[in-house]
Amino acid sequence: MKLTSNHWGPGYVNVADGRIVSVLPHPDDPNPSQISGNIAQSLNGRARVLKPAVRKGWLENGPGSARRGEDAFVELSWSEMTDLLADEINRVKSTYGNNAIFAGSYGWSSAGRFHHAQSQLKRFLNTLGGFVRSEGNYSYNAALGLMPFILGDYRRHVAQATRWTVVAEHCDLVVLFGGLATRNTQVSDGGISRHRIETNLKSCADAGVRFVNFSPIRSDLSSDIPAEWLAPLPGTDVAVMMGIAHTLLIEDLHDRAFLDKYTTGFDRFAAYLVGETDGVAKTAAWAEGISGIPSESLRSLAREMASKRTMISCAASLQRADFGEQPLWMTISLAAMLGQIGLPGGGFTIGYGVNGNIGNMERPFRPGALPQGRSAVSDCIPVAMISEMLLNPLGKYEYLGATRTFPDIKMVWWAGGNPFHHHQDLNRLRRAFSKPETIVVNEMNWTATARHADIVLPVAAPQERNDFGAGKSDNALIPMPAAVSPPGEALTEFEIYCTLSKRLGNHQNFSKGLDETGWLLHLWDETRQSAANQGIDLPDWSTFLSGDIVTLPDPSPNQVFLAEFREDPHGNALPTPSGLIELYSQTIADMNLQDCPGHASWFEPRDKETGLAERYPLSLLSGQPGTRLHSQLDNGATSLAAKIKGREPVLLHPEDAANRKIKDGDIVELRNDRGRCLAGARITDDIRPGCAFLWTGAWYDPEFEDPHHRDRHGNPNVLTHDLRTSSLTQSPAAHSAYVEILPIEGEAPEVEAHTPPRFTFADASATVPKMTSET
Repeated sequence: MKLTSNHWGPGYVNVADGRIVSVLPHPDDPNPSQISGNIAQSLNGRARVLKPAVRKGWLENGPGSARRGEDAFVELSWSEMTDLLADEINRVKSTYGNNAIFAGSYGWSSAGRFHHAQSQLKRFLNTLGGFVRSEGNYSYNAALGLMPFILGDYRRHVAQATRWTVVAEHCDLVVLFGGLATRNTQVSDGGISRHRIETNLKSCADAGVRFVNFSPIRSDLSSDIPAEWLAPLPGTDVAVMMGIAHTLLIEDLHDRAFLDKYTTGFDRFAAYLVGETDGVAKTAAWAEGISGIPSESLRSLAREMASKRTMISCAASLQRADFGEQPLWMTISLAAMLGQIGLPGGGFTIGYGVNGNIGNMERPFRPGALPQGRSAVSDCIPVAMISEMLLNPLGKYEYLGATRTFPDIKMVWWAGGNPFHHHQDLNRLRRAFSKPETIVVNEMNWTATARHADIVLPVAAPQERNDFGAGKSDNALIPMPAAVSPPGEALTEFEIYCTLSKRLGNHQNFSKGLDETGWLLHLWDETRQSAANQGIDLPDWSTFLSGDIVTLPDPSPNQVFLAEFREDPHGNALPTPSGLIELYSQTIADMNLQDCPGHASWFEPRDKETGLAERYPLSLLSGQPGTRLHSQLDNGATSLAAKIKGREPVLLHPEDAANRKIKDGDIVELRNDRGRCLAGARITDDIRPGCAFLWTGAWYDPEFEDPHHRDRHGNPNVLTHDLRTSSLTQSPAAHSAYVEILPIEGEAPEVEAHTPPRFTFADASATVPKMTSET
């Protein structure tokens, strides 16, 4: 069996008769992920894209949007597809210019260093003059935008997070806002060689560390970790933190010496906290009225946090809600008041649990990676503004204090991701996807994104090509030899772009005269040199590819976030205007933003403010499932086994279920003004009353004959709004939706998400021979 690597961990590929039949966990992984159970069935499934395909209406009528998502497809030969696509690239470039091509291509794609979908596509387009890109991510975009104003580069913060081994040794109390869901820690960007978080959390518990879990869902912290569960109303964590902070202030439990030495602007924030600026004191009782958490619990916790070595954790999910910058800023403000930032086991971390390596491991050096080149197009958009860009070409918007203009996009090219999974308000996204003249998608399976494309290119899976894995925050190098050949006419993306670049007369610029093996040798040589600079000797390529995981030294086993800054705040000044932690930012205040003032502030969720929540009383939560990475391989065995009658499960409290006459296992309809979807009811007291939790990642399956285009499969993003957190960072705010849930009327329609689309032949006027029968 051959080794492979995925974002959820390594495994050995078991092959029979030229097909992958299973992927077995690596024996060195203490807690391997179950997600590998999806690989065999998905890659061998009916939904696999086997030949190049073009939407029938686009082929016959020319570029345009009619019937995207509903139309049949025509399969072409690679020769026909290469000519067609090359001509379309030339047409768009010559007619509109490269700034009419958008290649956001956001997504996790392969864990391999060479066959990385975004890098391959961006390199190809950059050699042709460039493209409009997106920046940021859906996971923690608010932190990427906000943190430079108040603390510094968030990506560096993630790499510098205090290790859980340090927490176990030095900490007394961990307060989790948004929990720490171990289902999220199955994965890590670029791969994870060993899943360490559950062992490290258990070590904390065994050492006597107390955990307090603020989350509407009890299972947002493993049941193996003893914890006090406090379940606030979703979207009220800022109010909870302010109630605690107010207690610290009025009982003189805050560390004034730390605030004076290491922060700026506390007095402005304190005036807001006690109500001097707006007439509302942010007391524990005020917080109880908003969150539902008893005021005495908040006051008692405030005193405990001040008396013990305390780590505050803010889950990345809290920023994916209305005004999502505020819980981040409030976390820092609360930690600064305690005065433990930079001490072992104390302070704060934003993003514990966003993947499996934060606080557990880091890489000692950067391995080789395919260079993307430089784009001649400077334009970009915030990652979650796809719909706005397509629906409002040349429109104005605010971003990071500046007024910017959307480009006028005519061609969209997507590779390695699934916007019909990660974007919000999918009915709006469908309208947006009707605007470009041409949409190209590289895909392994017929996902909703592929079905809404005009041109679909079949690509090889990670287990069907040679590569190597090296996670962005992992200390291992993992060989990824090809276990089987790609099925049908699927090719690696490198092969596709080589063929296209030859047709476009640009092959040398793209390939640099190297084939796949040549590039892999080049990237491995770069990796070996980086290792040698750290005193690490790596084997040659052939030895490595046929061998086992290479484990590298841990570069910082006793890491404490901001320890150097605490030791010398002047010599290790932060990259902020003051060099200190900015609890009040004059830079942000000067922007005069109504939705993000100069200090941490409380805002009511938009749907509550507008009254929508009165008609749709259940707060909808959505998050990463335990059975797959986002929407990847949703048609695999592990993912399918967790569904209810083929649909994604929605968690409901027994009181809410009884009030609606819903039984466990019933098919129910979730609805609001934005859309409707079906799901399977799972009744549990692990969720707060008044809430519903629907896992993300079910392949979007719209019922076009339904007037609401109801999703048959259980995708929560037909219900989430497509508004931003604020005009500062323009980040996604999916976790601020409200719904009603009722039993369905009549028989539930069949789920069609995992079946291929309809195929047909083109008319005589098109570029392929006319045939009229459908297949």
